[in-house]
Amino acid sequence: MVALIRYGIATILLAAAPCIAAESLTERIDAHIAQPRFAAASWGIAVVSLEDGHAVYAHDEGRLLLPASTAKLYTAAFALDRLGTDYRTHTDVLAAGSIARGRLHGSLVLRGRGDPTLSGDEWAERLAARIGERGIRRVDGAVIGDDTAFSGPAIGSGWEASDLQAAYGAAAGGLDVDENTMTVALSQSGVDVAPADAAVTVAAQTRDGLELYRAPGSSTVHVLGGVAEGGATKRIRLSLPDPALSAARRLQAALIRQGIRVDGEARSVHWPVAAPTGETIASVPSPSLGDILRAGLKRSQNLYLQSVFLLTGLETAEACSAQTSPANSSDGPGSGRSQPCWRNNLATVPKEDLAAEALTHWLSTKAIGPSSTTLDEGTGLSRHDLTTPASLAQLLTIMDASPQAAAWRDLLPVAGIDGTLVNRMRGTAAQGNVRAKTGSMSFVNTLAGYVTTRSGQRLAFAIMLNNYRAPPHSAETVSPVSSEVDAVAVMLAEAEGHL
Repeated sequence: MVALIRYGIATILLAAAPCIAAESLTERIDAHIAQPRFAAASWGIAVVSLEDGHAVYAHDEGRLLLPASTAKLYTAAFALDRLGTDYRTHTDVLAAGSIARGRLHGSLVLRGRGDPTLSGDEWAERLAARIGERGIRRVDGAVIGDDTAFSGPAIGSGWEASDLQAAYGAAAGGLDVDENTMTVALSQSGVDVAPADAAVTVAAQTRDGLELYRAPGSSTVHVLGGVAEGGATKRIRLSLPDPALSAARRLQAALIRQGIRVDGEARSVHWPVAAPTGETIASVPSPSLGDILRAGLKRSQNLYLQSVFLLTGLETAEACSAQTSPANSSDGPGSGRSQPCWRNNLATVPKEDLAAEALTHWLSTKAIGPSSTTLDEGTGLSRHDLTTPASLAQLLTIMDASPQAAAWRDLLPVAGIDGTLVNRMRGTAAQGNVRAKTGSMSFVNTLAGYVTTRSGQRLAFAIMLNNYRAPPHSAETVSPVSSEVDAVAVMLAEAEGHL
């Protein structure tokens, strides 16, 4: 009887432990988000166990909120599923004319296909060497940078004009170079722009203070003010106004170094101008999709993820074109053709639109419907993008159970270790434990990823804080807004018992 009673007590205690632990975690998170400074803000949190998918914590998990850069998780997951980690795009050179006795009677077309990693001179030297191997010693025409691959504007849908001159707002076209950014160095001796082939002009104006301005669509950088006497050189990164032209100039310079004469002046073509045609005579592959995504997610690099997003649209168009049933006016959403292949004239449809449609359809097959997630572009920079914490947690759960789970987790920043989390949650139970994608923009801070509790339970989480204007702090007590969402992740890492 005693043994039975002891067994019963032990059973009761073991059964009660999870409730106590879960209640303690719930109370801690509830107390944090209920603080007066969040009274006018919107929190959305979803935490699920990766053991069986049950909810561990939820607060407004079904509310649509701005995801900021956690939207990149959708782009990355979709691209991995559709394209695979080993997928590569390429950059080509076409001969737009006949070649006779070492002379090209026409121009060279540098055609981009969305490789966001071209930088420096190495890629141009490789292409120039291959052109030389074809026996070409003179080009009658010019080097033309072809930016038309994605059949649409290079600016993501919903990107704000105020973002476009910043490095993080660099356009993502078919032909990119140096992450489509340039550096303006301001010193007492003047203004220097790097790279030297950046297609910009500088207009200086004397005034107090120091400010740079370039109007959207303009190639003129206005330098307002200057560096005070004795002041240090100030360097500011801006988006590059015409990356395709800079890339064409880069290749032309490499050709000249190879001893190949080019008679014309480098230029660029952009959508909606028709792409030049010709025979492909040289090509360089991109890094693998896995490498691009790892660099893009670790750094939260908008150009990389928007390029990947556009590539899913381009590959969708090409896959649809390969189908045996041609598009015609009778095709439509009920025609039986796979989405979005029912569209007509896929070659001319903006690839961002196709990517958004294909992603929406893919998510619907994962029980993430358009009423809970809508994305117009691939980065989260747009304020048109909306998702729920529950949808993000669902995506993370799906990817954790996929054949690509290990590769997927390796793409994410690690708290206190690398990427955008390198300086966050250090010295806590989350350091080296939390793997998550960050997201931030004005009045928005988000975090979504994975954590293991102190008791070894693996969780997926999405923490979203919107419409939050942080109260003023003194210089001694200033705290970044990111610490507010980090605090919840740390609580998850500290949790004990089975939740």
